[in-house]
Amino acid sequence: MGTVFSFDVRDARTPAVESALAEAVSWLHRVDEVFSTYRPDSAVSRLARGELGLDDCPAEVREVLDLCEQVGHATEGWFSVTANGELDPTGLVKGWAVERAVQILKAAGARHLCVNGGGDLQLSGGASPGNPWRIGIAHPLRPGELCTVVTGHDLAVATSGTAERGAHILDPHTGTPATGPASVTVVGRSLTTTDAFATAAFAMGAGARDWLEGLDGHEGFAVTRNGGSWHTRGFPGEVCDVVARDVGVRRSRLPVAPRAHTCRR
Repeated sequence: MGTVFSFDVRDARTPAVESALAEAVSWLHRVDEVFSTYRPDSAVSRLARGELGLDDCPAEVREVLDLCEQVGHATEGWFSVTANGELDPTGLVKGWAVERAVQILKAAGARHLCVNGGGDLQLSGGASPGNPWRIGIAHPLRPGELCTVVTGHDLAVATSGTAERGAHILDPHTGTPATGPASVTVVGRSLTTTDAFATAAFAMGAGARDWLEGLDGHEGFAVTRNGGSWHTRGFPGEVCDVVARDVGVRRSRLPVAPRAHTCRR
């Protein structure tokens, strides 16, 4: 999937959890083999070229495409698997894959864990018993700084923007690069939908805030292109002036240099 995955399991390292970790890693490799648009031999690439029919693909392909259709309806078309005229479900499949990896670990008895797929996170339980996770969101315009810190238990956190990959998100209505804010972070419970909603919210641009305000079970935060920010009323986070130093803060993008910080609700 062209990115890095990490596992942070805070429970005891039992044989069952160790085995589940290996299974989760194997699962992510399988997802890459099936869905990667970078691999010409993947099922999705072959389906897009007409070399396979949907019935000939692994069952997961139909599951993901059905989910993409549901998200497309929920976002009024702002999420699409064919925004560039080619089949590309990667705006949803990474979150779906990470969420499934967490389910594998939870089935083995893990309760407090974080799986991070390229900066999009599914979190179970807390950082420790009684203590919430704290997730630092990298500032898209000020390298090495955070723009907000999300706090809570059992969360999904996803960010879409252009800071790391450039203009890779397309407006599905025009097929041209979306001109949304510098970044949009969405917080929910399921990374499958949270990740896809973050992509859709970025593509929406100015309409994202009102849409997120009316979206049940999800909250949002955005950094605008001029360096300002906005967030929905229920956003579970703090707005940071400079980068966090706290050792308890997990970063949602690549690690940043430690400096002092101040945050406000």
